[in-house]
Amino acid sequence: MDAVLDRFTEKTKEILKDNLVGVYLHGSAVMGCFNPSKSDLDLIVVVKDPMSDEVKKAYMDMVVELNSKGPAKGIEMSIVRQNVCKPFLYPTPFELHFSAMHLGWYGNDPDDYISKMKGEDKDLAAHFTIIDHRGKCLYGAPIKEVFGEVPARDYIDSIWNDIADAKEDIADDAMYLILNLARVLAYRKEGLVLSKKEGGEWALRNVPEKYHGLIKTALNEYAEGSDKTYDTELAKAYAGYMLEQITNGGKADAVWNAHLN
Repeated sequence: MDAVLDRFTEKTKEILKDNLVGVYLHGSAVMGCFNPSKSDLDLIVVVKDPMSDEVKKAYMDMVVELNSKGPAKGIEMSIVRQNVCKPFLYPTPFELHFSAMHLGWYGNDPDDYISKMKGEDKDLAAHFTIIDHRGKCLYGAPIKEVFGEVPARDYIDSIWNDIADAKEDIADDAMYLILNLARVLAYRKEGLVLSKKEGGEWALRNVPEKYHGLIKTALNEYAEGSDKTYDTELAKAYAGYMLEQITNGGKADAVWNAHLN
């Protein structure tokens, strides 16, 4: 992992030159629960000015090459301009984005990818919050200098979008949603910004015991990297319970209720 991050940072400096503000690591790699078979490398790159298509092409070629040398889920990165970071702008515009799911599109038609892969991404509110609380500056200006505070209403909107359909989706993505629901509830109840692993551990102390086996299975899958079998009906019941708890009280009720209603 370190070799890929070092190479990513050096090539980013080389390609973006004076336009580069900084390179920032977030996600499991900074939260003590990185698993090469289940995690990706989560990166935010901040620039001063818009990037030309030529520079985007050079950058994407670099990222795709490094993606093949990274963890199983590869690299997920976004490039944003400094003026949307502080003060924070939501939904947050981005200059360029990549994750492994886009390999086919870029490989088949890089010009189309570069012309269309820009816009706004609500997920950036959650990413910036992690950077502010737990992130690591790999190069450039310090985090507190670059990133402004993400308002609670924007962070809530971002994380709610990720779990709103959990009852319907949990059968297909059990591990992710079991742990993600837990960390959203931890934020709802106590204002905690946790990793998926930490969220699961919090849930074992704070949700009914009948769901503990389910949560432990998800934590084991996340730690070991091997797929596990889940009781689908219990998982759906868990999702229903967690969503009810998330929508029915906790810290910053006024902000949550304004959003959820």
